[in-house]
Amino acid sequence: MTIRQTTTTLAAVLMLASPAMAQRSLGPATGTVRLEQVQAGFIASGEAGGGTLRFQGRSYPITVGGLGIGSIGASRSVASGTVYGLHRRSDFAGAYVQLKEGWAVGAAGRGTTWLRNDKGVTLKLATRRQGLQLQLGADGVLIGFRQ
Repeated sequence: MTIRQTTTTLAAVLMLASPAMAQRSLGPATGTVRLEQVQAGFIASGEAGGGTLRFQGRSYPITVGGLGIGSIGASRSVASGTVYGLHRRSDFAGAYVQLKEGWAVGAAGRGTTWLRNDKGVTLKLATRRQGLQLQLGADGVLIGFRQ
């Protein structure tokens, strides 16, 4: 792991530990994002989906996929939230560290997810889940632009 990746991971861990402090230090919002994903796991987990980035008055379709640890069960989630630190659209695509906590039982379920990439782009997402799942862990997530 490079120093840059280690720093990004540490920053993401600190954000989850203190969301209020993290939000103040991120500066103003630079965009919004909405994601829809399917997730499944038994200790290890996987997820796939897509969504939309709103940045500088335009909408961009995106894809999302990842692998991680800290999940048991399966769920469908819809997440929406704020993007911080995005100055160029091209900085949005790439690998993210994701820290998550949440639950789903039937149609009821909520959680919070923080994602950060090595370009300083941070996503704070509120999630709604359906299914049967418990999550508390970390993932590596790849976000790209849909062609």
